[in-house]
Amino acid sequence: MKTHQSKRISISSVLLFLVLCSQYSTPVTAQEVEDEREFDYLQGSGKGPKQWGEMKKEWAACKNGGMQSPIDLSSQRVKLIPNLGKLNTAYKPCNATVKNRGHDISIEWVGDAGSLKINGTEYLLKQCHWHSPSEHSINGRRFDMELHMVHLSPDPNVTNKIAVIAALYKIGRPDSFLTKLTRDIQSMTDQKEERSVGIIDPNKIKIPGKSYYRYMGSLTVPPCTEGVIWTINKKIRTVSRDQVKLFRVAVHDYAETNARPVQPLNLREIHVYNQGARSTNN
Repeated sequence: MKTHQSKRISISSVLLFLVLCSQYSTPVTAQEVEDEREFDYLQGSGKGPKQWGEMKKEWAACKNGGMQSPIDLSSQRVKLIPNLGKLNTAYKPCNATVKNRGHDISIEWVGDAGSLKINGTEYLLKQCHWHSPSEHSINGRRFDMELHMVHLSPDPNVTNKIAVIAALYKIGRPDSFLTKLTRDIQSMTDQKEERSVGIIDPNKIKIPGKSYYRYMGSLTVPPCTEGVIWTINKKIRTVSRDQVKLFRVAVHDYAETNARPVQPLNLREIHVYNQGARSTNN
């Protein structure tokens, strides 16, 4: 009798451990599909952006969602909101891993890399990655590259769990942060691989916070989860042509680009914050 009881206790303990692990160890990358074999960006492949929403029921939002990303940030649709305030970020140097995920290059921070605060809610920085060309456009213009800094709220009561800061790049002077990653990216070309790169300071990305767009959208890869708070910096950064090529060649084994097409805005508002500007509605 005691043996059966001890077995039941043991099994219960294991189940409880698994539940606790699932609650407290779910990384933000679990929100995105990382296996590039499941989807791609090619037309006619049967796995391109137009088919994402039909490939799995869990990806239905890619086809049926009403708040999908990316979008065109048209000046005719924006509303100037001065009280949004300057971006409230508090990043810290932290151990990081560089990954070739097969559809992009990403940096994942291991530990506390700091946070972004929006309307009193703290979003912890988890990872960043790059798309080329840019996914978002401004007045119909797409740029050469786009950075996404992905944050996740640990608060179980928060509805919108994910917040992303984006930066757009045009061809010009090399980006100093990307320059530091060159050797690791070159050695990972065409290899789905990850490696520890020691301490990386997110502040070195130098994201300005004085002027930006904000809207509600989604992840731009399957499962296209909605309820993502997007912040896109208005300041256009520069990147060299070689840097754009390096990040594309590293994962180019199936597509020349890794940018989802622009999605319908529908009835969403695009807010814009310009430090020192007065409120106007367009």
